[in-house]
Amino acid sequence: MAKQEKISEAVVRRLPIYLRYLSYLQQVGVATVSSQQMGKNLDVNPAQIRKDLATFGDFGKKGIGYDVNYLVEKIRQILKLTDEIRVALVGAGHLGHAISNYNAYLKDNMRIAAIFDCDPEKLGKKVAGLSIQPLEELAKTIADQQIKLAIITVPAPAAQSVCDQLTEAGIKGILNFAPTTIRAPKDVRIHYADVTSNMQSLAYYLT
Repeated sequence: MAKQEKISEAVVRRLPIYLRYLSYLQQVGVATVSSQQMGKNLDVNPAQIRKDLATFGDFGKKGIGYDVNYLVEKIRQILKLTDEIRVALVGAGHLGHAISNYNAYLKDNMRIAAIFDCDPEKLGKKVAGLSIQPLEELAKTIADQQIKLAIITVPAPAAQSVCDQLTEAGIKGILNFAPTTIRAPKDVRIHYADVTSNMQSLAYYLT
């Protein structure tokens, strides 16, 4: 879709929020939903929801709302979640274990397909059914399994080196949990997940 090239990051970040809510409605048997109801439950302006969705097409019916099943399918298509997306995880520490174990319960097409670490004592051990592999196997595994996304959960000093290896191996998107900024080629997208910073900002609102 040509339009998607001009879509703002804010819209892309809201789509998974809509998808999660709509998937819940599917589970409880709700057939249709209005932008007003979505806005109320998601604390998002209904006009913003309509604008976001209209960017990709006309999905709603006036006076009826959105068909939940249809909209779930369309958002999944927009987010490219209709085909299996394999993810590499680098860093088999406590956080890496937690993310990998959570991955085992996901009922989506996105899954962690390979786990890497440089600690000899961890290599070969199983996490969520996957054997921890050495970093030396990273490039070949990524190529063989056609992995395009990666998660970094290594200590900060190692993050840039890991990022370099991932991008050289063909990774196009990275979710970085390491508490540091990393640099990558312009065609590689990096998102940051910083639990400490989020908790610190929450502390500001304590009374």
